[in-house]
Amino acid sequence: MQTNDKVLKAFHSVKDVGSERSIVELGWLEVVSVKPPKIVVRLNLPNFAIAQRGQMAVDIRESIKSLEDIEEVQIEIGDSSPSKESPIGQAGHGSQSQGLTAIPKVKNVIAISSGKGGVGKSTVAVNLACALSQKGFKVGLLDADIYGPNTPYMLGVSEITPEVSGSGAEQKIIPIETCGIGMVSMGLLIDQNQPVIWRGPMLNGIIRQFLYQASWGERDFLIVDLPPGTGDAQLSLAQAVPMAGVIIVTTPQNVSLQDSRRGLAMFKQMNIPVLGVIENMTYFIPPDQPQKSYKIFGSGGGSQLAKENNVPLLSQIPIETDTFSGTGKDLPVVHTSRDSITAKVFLELAGTLCNALSVKQ
Repeated sequence: MQTNDKVLKAFHSVKDVGSERSIVELGWLEVVSVKPPKIVVRLNLPNFAIAQRGQMAVDIRESIKSLEDIEEVQIEIGDSSPSKESPIGQAGHGSQSQGLTAIPKVKNVIAISSGKGGVGKSTVAVNLACALSQKGFKVGLLDADIYGPNTPYMLGVSEITPEVSGSGAEQKIIPIETCGIGMVSMGLLIDQNQPVIWRGPMLNGIIRQFLYQASWGERDFLIVDLPPGTGDAQLSLAQAVPMAGVIIVTTPQNVSLQDSRRGLAMFKQMNIPVLGVIENMTYFIPPDQPQKSYKIFGSGGGSQLAKENNVPLLSQIPIETDTFSGTGKDLPVVHTSRDSITAKVFLELAGTLCNALSVKQ
């Protein structure tokens, strides 16, 4: 009969893609029973490694070929809830009354939110993060848009898998460093075409892990790119970490304005400081006639939203054809075209934000 030690030794070939460490070493696999010709093992994965579950099961079944008298392996999926993995998991799924837990060495957490999709929220988040970095700040970017994680592609790192350091409760995901910022995203942990089909509690768990189980190190700013709307991700963030504030992104159209009002009202209701409004796609600048501009989506929406809520209009961002590079990787304009009008607007926005938060530049 095989001993548990021999069984675990056989599974050392099954490894986490990011850290290239075995699931035994990481503490993700435990032997439940060994009764030839069958063994039962339990796979306990942290949420950031759930996307590897299928391949790990295949590798586990392949590994039993090295075991004598074992013909079948039963794989149980353990509980990977935040209560077992997150430093704040004992508080359950969190609520404002349960208190907020700051991220060590992270000074200012700023959420970028929008009422609807398609307004360029992620474009704003990525370029603002890069602009703050160019001003000499240490910046992190957390892509909390779990269902539509686009920031890895926008930063040209969509094919990179992040590493994992430590083991057990001390495991940390290491942000990908690119374009002067450190970034963590669900898009780094799943296949490009793989959908994320999760209910609220799982979404809450992964956002908390990105907040507290990523090796952010010292960061002057952590920019959080939220999904559109007023759902679980917004609540999870607001009920977990103290925020310096939230920025609302809208476009000039009325339909965007209506949805933005709802998002802004939600953050006010949760007592999250609203730092101001950014109006994106304010006007189009033709590449062959940079002296001209056209308000193709109307005008006045951002100003109206800011005035209604007594918050500042932080910036009006134009549309240029070089907002993202044409190099095969959609890198942010602040990184690739620093002399463009759009890049200069983002750099001004970074300065405005620093002044609003009384952060020395």
